[in-house]
Amino acid sequence: MVAHRGLIAVFGSTLFQLCGVFMLLPLLLLLLKRAEVSNTVAGLFAATEWLGIFIVTPFASSITRAIGRRNALWLATITPLLTACGFLFTDQLAAWFVLLLLGAMAGGMRWVLAEAFIAEFSPPQHRGTLIGAYATLIGMTMVVGPALLAWLGADDPAALRIVIGFMLIGLAWTAFIPRLPRDPDSDSARVGLVGLWHAVRANPVVMLAGFVGGFFEMGLSSVLPIYGLSLGLPAGQAALLLSLSGLGGMLCAIPAGMVADRFASPILGRRRLMVLMAVLLLISGAMVLAVDQITTWVWAVALLWGSAGGTLYTLTMFDIGSRETGITLVNSTAVLVLTYTLGALVASSAAGLMLDWSPSVGLSLMLMVVAGGGVFAFARSARALAQAQKT
Repeated sequence: MVAHRGLIAVFGSTLFQLCGVFMLLPLLLLLLKRAEVSNTVAGLFAATEWLGIFIVTPFASSITRAIGRRNALWLATITPLLTACGFLFTDQLAAWFVLLLLGAMAGGMRWVLAEAFIAEFSPPQHRGTLIGAYATLIGMTMVVGPALLAWLGADDPAALRIVIGFMLIGLAWTAFIPRLPRDPDSDSARVGLVGLWHAVRANPVVMLAGFVGGFFEMGLSSVLPIYGLSLGLPAGQAALLLSLSGLGGMLCAIPAGMVADRFASPILGRRRLMVLMAVLLLISGAMVLAVDQITTWVWAVALLWGSAGGTLYTLTMFDIGSRETGITLVNSTAVLVLTYTLGALVASSAAGLMLDWSPSVGLSLMLMVVAGGGVFAFARSARALAQAQKT
């Protein structure tokens, strides 16, 4: 009963919190473009969100062990609400960077803790399906937030107030997340930078999957409104590109989780699915070469980034949740979020630069290098696992 209540509460709080988050960032980006900032500055602004997550993630397990998981979750839910309110009172670019950074740092903590709670509350025989359902929920918020913004318009003063309203409801749902007993590994688990390094060394391929997923699903998606505007799309359609990317992740997550639950060899099956997703991302990188001439292809590219990138993240989260519990689970989830955020940070900053410098050839080559590296690493890992099982 406690686990069931916990799952419902985490799902509910995440739904409303992230609807606000995914409405806020494209709103701010469109307002910045209206103020005629360059694509490079806008890309750096988008990257600031991932920088904040990247900064706090190495210390997520240490903070959690110090104040407890539930208190850490409260702190991480209240802070983004306060920073969102800050955008009502200033239009200074420097202040916006600071507010976004602070909100993102708290959001990074919440991200780690919410996913650790999902893994903790999920029964083992349905863990993949429930993790897929959680990823679907996140994809839904990526659709609802930007779609609501496209309907309202960035000029509507109610848009930011709706963001704040979503976050308030998310805070209320957080109150229903149950308390958990003290983690048995609280004193023995490796935390902080030492724990992060240990987790990366133990599962480098899994963490690479987090990086590639973050690069394509979140990093590139965060600059999709800018990409759409550079192709000549109206502002509303440019914002909808982000919704389409989220729709891709939403449609694929549950099927991927259900399939992963049924593999005869779960680890090998997940690796082979990772290879397939990386191949799809490689194809999307090649398609970017033709987007300038065939603008409608941008919709297919956005869909591939969200679906394949999101599936990579789902598979990686499932892998970690199948192996670990307690503070160790929080720590490994933090590493996953760290690598995912690093991918998003690199992609959003580099993509903004590429859109100013070489939006066709340069952007395409960057995407194919990252996806191609994933194909090579995942295929090599799958072969090694298959050979180990034969012997």
